[in-house]
Amino acid sequence: MAIDKSLIAGSTAILVLKLLEEGDLYGYQMIETLALRSDDTFQLKAGTLYPLLHSLEADGAVVSYEQKADSERVRKYYHLTERGKKLLRQKEKEWEQYSSAVNKVLKGGAGYAFS
Repeated sequence: MAIDKSLIAGSTAILVLKLLEEGDLYGYQMIETLALRSDDTFQLKAGTLYPLLHSLEADGAVVSYEQKADSERVRKYYHLTERGKKLLRQKEKEWEQYSSAVNKVLKGGAGYAFS
C-alpha cells in the first residue's frame, strides 16, 4: 500500500536532518539512504530534496561544501550545524507529540467515550 505523499512531505525535513546527524552526505546519498532504510517508502526526488536543503542552508541548519569525488566530478556535501542539531531535537519532540496524539485517536484513547 502506498503512503499518502502529504504524510511523507511533512516528515522529510526531520529525516534529512537525522541522516546528516550521522555524517556529511551529498544529495544522491541522502536519496539512496532514505530509500534503503525505509524499504523504498521514502523515494525522494531531487526536486523535493534540493529545495529543502537550500531552505535548511538559508536557515543556518546546514552548510554545504564542495569536494572532488574523482578527477572530473565535484560533489556538494551537506553538514549539520549546531543550529541544525537543535532544530532536529525540536522536530523529534514535535514528532513524538504528534505521533502519540495520532495513535491515541486511532486506538480510541482511554477516557474518550461517547454516550
